[in-house]
Amino acid sequence: MTSLSERKTTRTIGSKELPLQVLSNLLWAGFGVNRDSGSFGKQGRTAPSASNSQEIDLYVALPLGVYLYEAGAHQLLPVAEGDFRKRSGRGKATTAPLNIFYVADLSRYDLGPEQPDRKIGDPEVQKSYYFTDTGFIAQNIYLCAASFGLSAWFHNCDKENTVGEFKLRPDQRVLFAQTVGYAE
Repeated sequence: MTSLSERKTTRTIGSKELPLQVLSNLLWAGFGVNRDSGSFGKQGRTAPSASNSQEIDLYVALPLGVYLYEAGAHQLLPVAEGDFRKRSGRGKATTAPLNIFYVADLSRYDLGPEQPDRKIGDPEVQKSYYFTDTGFIAQNIYLCAASFGLSAWFHNCDKENTVGEFKLRPDQRVLFAQTVGYAE
């Protein structure tokens, strides 16, 4: 109840580095694995997703590089070296210690030949799913941030340049970014 009471958007976020354990907790709370057995034979996650497609990836922009959050192993996989926080938007987001980019992987909507009736091919349905699923994850991160006394801000980002810099495939879509850090 305290986290819900404290949850808010704060756009004035300083550049003080987050402890590694806090970063770990934020990512796990957002879309980590919380049980071995979920729907459709996949691990369960801290946020729901349409048909348990788990189509949202979290790309983590830190001062030294961009990483992909691998939820199953609960680790960060290197994507690109360098400071790409500027792709998160404007103002304080560009110097905050953490920017999480939400990327939809549309290939995960094809659930395989063993389940042909579960292919989610309609682009409008896909959009409704990935936007909703992103909202679930973002709210988890907002609540976790509030529990640590951190500030958070969910916002648009540079979708055009991010695609190439994060080495995304054509079936991936950059959706939004979320900035987290200590209030200034």
